[in-house]
Amino acid sequence: MAHGRWFADPLIGSLIPLQLRFVSLLIVGNQSLTTRDVSTSSMALVVMCGQPCSGKSAAAACLAAALRSSSPDLTVRIIDESSLHLGRNDSYKDMVVEKNLRGVLRSEVDRSVSRDSIIIVDSLNNIKGYRYELWCLARASGVRYCVLFCDTEVDHCREWNSNRQEKGEPAYDSNIFEDLVRRFEKPDRRNRWDSPLFELFPSRDEIVETAPLIAEAVSYLTKKVDSKTRDVKVLQPTIATQTVRTTEANSLYEMDKATQEVVNAIVEAQSCGLGLAVNKISIGPNLPTISFIRGKSIVILGFLTDCHINLQRSVGLPELRSLRRTFIKLAGQYSLSGPPPPTDADSAKRMFVDYLNREVGA
Repeated sequence: MAHGRWFADPLIGSLIPLQLRFVSLLIVGNQSLTTRDVSTSSMALVVMCGQPCSGKSAAAACLAAALRSSSPDLTVRIIDESSLHLGRNDSYKDMVVEKNLRGVLRSEVDRSVSRDSIIIVDSLNNIKGYRYELWCLARASGVRYCVLFCDTEVDHCREWNSNRQEKGEPAYDSNIFEDLVRRFEKPDRRNRWDSPLFELFPSRDEIVETAPLIAEAVSYLTKKVDSKTRDVKVLQPTIATQTVRTTEANSLYEMDKATQEVVNAIVEAQSCGLGLAVNKISIGPNLPTISFIRGKSIVILGFLTDCHINLQRSVGLPELRSLRRTFIKLAGQYSLSGPPPPTDADSAKRMFVDYLNREVGA
């Protein structure tokens, strides 16, 4: 794409650069996205942290029960490996699968954290950089955040893991356990992503719903916040995070998938439509239909009747791929400083169709 290309925009009746037009596409494609007000409710993200077999799951269960008891209408959900049908040994057997596990957990948290629930992430969360990522999700959603650290001596953790192995209960293999212990990064309340920090001592104190520290955490998570509140902090989205609910990676993934469907449909329409008056092609359930008319026009029908591609020539797959890459690159660039990329397939397709019309349309 030539970055110096100019064209007339009928909406404003003047000449504007193509890149500025792309920004306007982002705005039109995301009319439903609005700045989120900072909530003063008790919705939150709670990050459990500790060595393997340190009592995190028991503490998470006690916290969830105490929260439900304090407010029966409160929605509390625990996200852990087992809830995603992931085994602990398979998930930590090497660095690649462990990284994938963190990505799966992070995506599930990103989808679940909201203003109408309290999410408890019951996993090792042993890497400070990963805890920072979870903190960013909480900030983007404008909810409370805290870390519950099960500070258990390694010898006790090792003993508890061995007891589980002997009983045939879910446990870590010895080599995996030792590797995780070695790489554990202890939370530090001076870091904003580790604060506020509630420290539990499962090897010394009994962890029950009525435990003082559990009660303290429940109070922090459910206390009403107003302008005079000083001991409870609701994270506020920054300019960079409040404009889009999903992460940039998730948004670009949706855009990548949606634009690929359009490219595939165009290629198939051009291939199958030769010599035919009209050839309708479906690109999936509840998705618009694409019609090809004698090599001149491809029209997206259905609920996107205003989207159509006017082609006066055949556009090959290499050219379509190049246009698609440029489109996604522009979306990624402008999401950092301007309007966010679309978060749903329909908006992405609208934008991509408009972009194709500007580049190769009649």
